[in-house]
Amino acid sequence: MGIIRDMQRAHATQAAAEQRARTAAAQQRQLIRRNADLAIAAAQQAAADAERQREHRRLYAEARSADAAAANADLRARLSDLDALLLSTLDVDDHIDLDRFKKPIAVPAFDPGRLGRPAPEPSWQSYAPPEPRGVGKILGGERLHQQQLAQARQAFEEAKAQWAEGERRRTRQLEARRRQYEENRRRHEAKLLEYNAEVDRFAAAVASANPTAVVEYFAMVLGNSVYPDDFPQHFRLAYLPKKQHLLVEYHLPPVEVIPVVKEYRYDRVRDDLLAVPRDDDEIRRRYTEIISMVALRTVHEIIEADRGGLVREVLFNGIVDTIDRRTGLFVRPCLVSLRTDRDTFAAIKLRRVDPIACLKHLQAGLSGTPDQLDGVDPVVDFDREADRDFTQEFNVLADIDQRPNLATMAAGEWEQTIADLFGNMGLAVGAAEDGRWRATDPRPLFGGQVVIQAVRGRTVDAATATALVAAVTEAGATKGVLVATDGFEQEAQEAVRGRPIELLDGPALLSLLAEHSGLKARIEPAEEAAV
Repeated sequence: MGIIRDMQRAHATQAAAEQRARTAAAQQRQLIRRNADLAIAAAQQAAADAERQREHRRLYAEARSADAAAANADLRARLSDLDALLLSTLDVDDHIDLDRFKKPIAVPAFDPGRLGRPAPEPSWQSYAPPEPRGVGKILGGERLHQQQLAQARQAFEEAKAQWAEGERRRTRQLEARRRQYEENRRRHEAKLLEYNAEVDRFAAAVASANPTAVVEYFAMVLGNSVYPDDFPQHFRLAYLPKKQHLLVEYHLPPVEVIPVVKEYRYDRVRDDLLAVPRDDDEIRRRYTEIISMVALRTVHEIIEADRGGLVREVLFNGIVDTIDRRTGLFVRPCLVSLRTDRDTFAAIKLRRVDPIACLKHLQAGLSGTPDQLDGVDPVVDFDREADRDFTQEFNVLADIDQRPNLATMAAGEWEQTIADLFGNMGLAVGAAEDGRWRATDPRPLFGGQVVIQAVRGRTVDAATATALVAAVTEAGATKGVLVATDGFEQEAQEAVRGRPIELLDGPALLSLLAEHSGLKARIEPAEEAAV
């Protein structure tokens, strides 16, 4: 029996061991299967995440590429406007018919309103009591009727008296209003007649070659000429009646009207829009064409508007008011100068000419390097030749220019404008301290701390530039930006050469404000802005 029990125990032990082995194997298989399922799920999730990331990167790249395309479209539109400066005026009749300024002697008819409508006269039928009838007439109704009748007649008479008084009052008011109308009509007609007479006097003065009137007329002509918003449209005119010469000193746009960026490209590696600069030779060529077109356009508008034969010769000096970046000083060189008689100029087919070649044909003086502000000798000394009594200066944009002037802007608004600009450009800008801001560029690799300083009302000298270099070093910043509305002295530019300092002058600041803040501003010294 003991042997049997041992055999049974051994068999049970073996069976239990085999069961445990089977259970362990089953658990191992389940674990392997679960790990495999988890691995498959993880792989599927990773693949989905990778696909989403690829799709996100693709969409992001497309969006940035679209930004570059939009910026390039703006550049093309700008160049198209500049290229059409001359042709755009040829479809416009520049002559001004002064009779169009006359106002018709038309006065609205007299409208008395409610005073012209009499009130309805009271009617007895509205007051008369009804006649008694039947039993009421027999039972004393007649006596009651007579009482009612007396009361009704009294009310009727009172109503008629009130109506008559109201009509007399209405008639008096109507006559007073009519007299007022007639007085206003006479004054209005007299004012219109005087205005029209003034137009006639001005037209007669223009026709008789009165110098002041002639200058005002051609100022109206040039004032009607529509240029891009950033063109000055500022000029002086003088008329010499004996010679029939019209002298024109016209302010040309600075070279900054030409975009310095040729195109924008999206760099996927740097995740940034790269600005491909425009070649200096192209900028010079385009700028020379622009000032040539402005000169030809101005003379064309004068000749076409002169149907009375007032002008035999036009003498044109095209000057530019700008900052010489080599010295930081305000300069006013003459870049194009032209003298032509009306018959010679009228014979030119402007639709088919090359502007630069046309000026050479007219033997005009044209700067070969206007972008370097190298001037030419003017064909006429405006201040010496012009009679000061018959010389006037015009600024077409002075009365309508609503662009904020950075030079005269209040200090708080100026600081906010600068802070908003760099904020719009992607920097996190702190509060201003003594004309400086500390900002952070969040871009990886290329970012870091930035020190910004803005100066206006003076040309930045070397000491200011050196102080910013020290401030950048002290702050541990990676870069400094120095903004100067009036430009930089040569020594200041030398002081930051090779240092991580970027210089932004007035034109560059205006361009950035327009591009990033949507703000079209101007920079005019206080004495000029007050003119």
